[in-house]
Amino acid sequence: MKKNKKYNIDSPSHRVRNRLLKNKPAMFGLVIIIIAHIISLLGYLIMPDDTPNADDGSAHIKKQPPGFRVLILKTIKNRDVPKVNIIQKIFFGQESEYKIEPISEYDIKGNTVYYKIFGKPDRLSQPLITTVKKVYNGTSLKLNPDSATGLNFNIKGNVITYLDLDENLQTITLEDLQKEFLEKNLEWRTYWLGTSKEGRDLLSMLLFGTKISLSIGFISVLISVVVGVTVGALAGFFGGWIDNVLMWFMTVIWSIPGIMLVIAISLALQSRGIWVAFVAVGLTMWVEVARVVRGQIMSIKEKLYVEAAKALGIGNMRIIFVHILPNVIGSIIVIATSNFASAILIEAGLSFLGLGVKPPMPSWGKMVYDGYMSNWESGGAYLVFFPSLCICLLVYAFNLFGNGLRDAYDPQKATKW
Repeated sequence: MKKNKKYNIDSPSHRVRNRLLKNKPAMFGLVIIIIAHIISLLGYLIMPDDTPNADDGSAHIKKQPPGFRVLILKTIKNRDVPKVNIIQKIFFGQESEYKIEPISEYDIKGNTVYYKIFGKPDRLSQPLITTVKKVYNGTSLKLNPDSATGLNFNIKGNVITYLDLDENLQTITLEDLQKEFLEKNLEWRTYWLGTSKEGRDLLSMLLFGTKISLSIGFISVLISVVVGVTVGALAGFFGGWIDNVLMWFMTVIWSIPGIMLVIAISLALQSRGIWVAFVAVGLTMWVEVARVVRGQIMSIKEKLYVEAAKALGIGNMRIIFVHILPNVIGSIIVIATSNFASAILIEAGLSFLGLGVKPPMPSWGKMVYDGYMSNWESGGAYLVFFPSLCICLLVYAFNLFGNGLRDAYDPQKATKW
């Protein structure tokens, strides 16, 4: 008795996935893309400087080299700083309770801390109590203010009495105050990739720039796919004068350099910033999507199943979006991946020209420009190198992954590695 043979019939999607997984350069690109998305999703949780826009810097330590380490004097802000939950912190950061100053030395005498700003010879001083505690700064009859500073605290022997922000009397001994100062108001900071020309942590700015680049890419590609698929589907399916008009419009848009079109859209919207960049970049990349979709639909609409759908009285829009477009999804995915890399480059170019995100929000393109304009050839080459490396690596990863998708969907045109 013969045994029945078992045949494994793979679906087209299964074969595409297998071919993609065997493409090592594409998998390398995918790993880089996944890491970039993890960095973007974790956001401020993994940034050394978790303040909004990574803006907790000091001009006294601008353009310091990678590995720079300095002692930070932290003076408490004399107001309530709202606390945010974990979700808000991931997306928007947490404002610091302190103002920072890099110092080279300090000395404590009673209620006064003496210090020298990093790189400066002058010796400065400030009250220890206002460095550590939030002191009421209005006029109050509850406490005679300090005669020297006029602030709402006074010292009797070893005890300091002060008014807190709610105008309540508080007391603390000098020993406890000095101990709290040493524990909370002094911090050694290491800037692993150096500092920017504003004295901000470069590593934190690069991590934040990952979120900006991926956000620009995602929103721009989404806009380009929606517009491009719609226009290309209408042109390819209906043909005739509709196709002629839409093709003429696509040719006009196609003839304008992308960066010039983005600048024109930004000027037309009379605004600049991240959302304008989203829209402007997205509206420059839809033509390529439309041309590919148009060509695919022109060949597919002659298939028998499309004729059968028409014979059954199914509407044209349903035929286009339910019966035809699912069969060209592979081509759309490939071109969308390629456009993702293009969007990152365009955004970097816009930010370099000053038409992208607004300061102090970090962007890789803006960081390259700042590094270039800050005499990068004289000891500041890292200001250009690190953001440029991030741009190249992410764009390279998307191009590798896009090539892998193209080879997976069309193995006859596969690149031989």
